[in-house]
This record gives sequence, structure tokens and C-alpha cells, in this order.
Amino acid sequence: MFEPDVETLPWRDQIRLDDTLYRKQIEYLLAHSRFYRDKLLDAGFDTAEKVGGLDAIADLPLTEKNEIRASCTEAEPMGTHVAAPRDRIVRIYSTSGTTGTPSYIPLTTQDLDNWVTTSARSYSASGIARGEAIVSTYNAGPFVAGAALGAFDRLGMCHIPVGTGNTERLMAAIRLLMPSAVVMTPSYAAYLGEWATDRGFDLKASSVRRLLVAGEPGGGEAKMRARLEEAWGAKVTEAMGIGDIGVSLWGECEEQCGMHLGARGFVHAELIDPDTEAPIALEDGARGELVLTHLRHQAAPMLRFRTRDHVEIWTSACRCGRTAPRVRCIGRTDDLLIVRGVNVFPSAIRDVVNDFAPAVSGVILITPKAAGARQEPPLPVLVELARDKEGTAELAEKIQKRIRDLLVVSTRVEIVPWGTLQRSEYKSKLVQHQAG
Repeated sequence: MFEPDVETLPWRDQIRLDDTLYRKQIEYLLAHSRFYRDKLLDAGFDTAEKVGGLDAIADLPLTEKNEIRASCTEAEPMGTHVAAPRDRIVRIYSTSGTTGTPSYIPLTTQDLDNWVTTSARSYSASGIARGEAIVSTYNAGPFVAGAALGAFDRLGMCHIPVGTGNTERLMAAIRLLMPSAVVMTPSYAAYLGEWATDRGFDLKASSVRRLLVAGEPGGGEAKMRARLEEAWGAKVTEAMGIGDIGVSLWGECEEQCGMHLGARGFVHAELIDPDTEAPIALEDGARGELVLTHLRHQAAPMLRFRTRDHVEIWTSACRCGRTAPRVRCIGRTDDLLIVRGVNVFPSAIRDVVNDFAPAVSGVILITPKAAGARQEPPLPVLVELARDKEGTAELAEKIQKRIRDLLVVSTRVEIVPWGTLQRSEYKSKLVQHQAG
């Protein structure tokens, strides 16, 4: 463990510590954040005493990403929630932005250090250790992933940054520099398995023994994980972060039973019902939307931020000794499809399709007819065959039936030849709306 005293602290003791931090953070917001001062005042909370502690956090309003975007202007490009003066900000990351205008994420020295500490806890859970070599494939550049990569320095590893989009360079690094671990998206890891097979590159015989995946759901899906471990001959663990809150907030240990909260002491986690916004108790098997609150953030703190990540959570003891709750990401609201009132995440359909390996490659593409989330059945799904396999109407019917039985969704499965669907060197696109 990176910080055993912290990571094994009984969770009830963590909550007591977090409550004190939370109360101080509320005082800080009211004193320094115009956005939250106005937001809390509008909700009837004009003092920290009225806000109270973590036991009353569900009484506070949620924060939406679009609210933060709406507060950004030419005069205040980072938004009115910024709570630190410009001369204390040492790093400004950005996101691509859905409208083409970047969203800026500022950090103070303390914020940046907390982010790196969080990432070091999360990634070290996978079993990587000081002195080992690790290859990273993220083009961090202006993006928050850059802070996550700082974790490898903090852990005392030999970090070999390769970046995205240069598979030949990556494979040369693996062959010549013999790293024990690589970090990438699960989509890229799957693509590399195929790439290696096509070129006679024996991944299983390489030095890589740990595959750390992040950036999208998939690494936690049992069948996807098995497929990656078979291709690489390596153990797969996953990590997850949210740009506005922190990078690599959650990291999976070698038990492979969910990602531990590496940001304990820095971030408070809640679950809510995404439709009613009602709180959901944190207990084994609970599912809901993840809501996160900073506990000691300075530059741009978030209070009850809706991540739009739908997760399953576990609070029972883990054999690794870490005591933080664990999560598995089920999917994102942005990707959710609603078919005759039934919610379905694309990754869930992919997981069902993977039951039919080795007849299928595991690559799918959902092609809804209508714009937006709501769709009429049957939902069109392209399923790609495995290499040198032939498709039949019977196979399509079996897949349709399995999806209906498990997900209660009617689909129209079309079997397509190997290599038809696009691979990705970063994140897979599982949904593509039909033109017109």
C-alpha cells in the first residue's frame, strides 16, 4: 500500500475525520466561492452552521456540469465557482468541451499534490511497485490525465510515456524496455491484442504482467477482463476519475472486486437515484449515480457534483485490507438508452454479446434510429464475428434472445464479418445514431 495507515483506517473513523473537513470546506466555500455562496443562499443556507455536517449533506442542492459552464464568461473563463486567487493557481487543465469551448480546471499547489497522492494510492492498489517500469499511453497534454501520470513518479517507478496513436512505438517500448506494467483504455488493450495476433507478436511472452485500464467502462466487465487477460497474459485492474473532481479517484486492488476510493480524506462519495435525486444508502450491491464532494480543495471546489456515472458499490471487507468503499462503473447517463421504458447501457449489451465468444469478436455497434435516449424497439445492434468465423441467422436469434432475457430489451441483431467495425486506440464508440 502507498499509505497503509490511511488506507486501512476503519471507515467509521474516516467519516468522523471527513465530517470535520467537510464543515471547514463549507466555510471556505461561503467565504471564497461566489457560485456556491449564491447557490447555498438560494437554497436557504446562509451560514455553515445551517449547512451542518455530512449527515445532512443530502439536504443541499446538487451541482450540475452545465451550471458550472453557464458561470463561465470572457471575464471569468474558469467560472464563478473558482475560490482561489490567480496567484495561487499553479496548474490549469482543460477538457475538450461538448460545444468546442474548453472547460478549464485550475489547481493550487495543495490541490495538485492531493491529486497525485490520490492517484498514487489508486494505482498502487494494482500491485505496481517502486523500481518497476510502466508504459503509459495517454496523450496527457492539457488534460487532467497528466496529474495521474505524476503518480508513477510519486511511487518511484520508471515511467515510460509513449502516448496514444503510435502502436509501433508502444510495442517497441514493450519489447526493448521490458516494462512490467502498462496503462491504457480497455478499448486500446483489446485492439492491441488483435494487432499483436495479426503480426505474430506474442504478448503473453512479453514482460507485461499488469494491465492497468481506465478512461471508460469495460475493464470491470468479467468477460472483457477475461478477454484482455487471455490476450496479454497479464492481470487486469481498473481505475476511474472525474475531471472536475480528480484523476484516478478509484483504483482496483489485486482481489479484482471493485475499485477502492483512493481519494478518501479528499473526496466524499454519495449515491443518488438519478431520476428522483433521492439518496441511496452505501451498502453492498447498492446501485445509483455517483455524487462527489471535495473535502479540502482550494481552486475550484465542487459540492455534491453529479458525475453522471452509474455505479454499483460494495462496503464489505476486502481481503487486501483496504477499508474504503469499492465501486464498479456500469455506464454513463450520456450513453443510456431507454427502450419502451427500460434503461439499458451499451456496455451491458456488449457484456451479453461476449457470452457468445469465441464465435464473436466482442466488438459491437448500436445504431439507434432516433436521436436522443428514447428508442422504439427493436434496437439495432451490429455484432462482429470473430476471425475466421461464419455468421448464421441462428446465432443472431440466440443473441437477441439472450439480450431480451437478461436486459428485457428487444433488439435486432445483425451479424457482420470480422474487421467490419472500427477499432480504437483510445475509447470505443458503442453507439452511432443513424443519419436522418
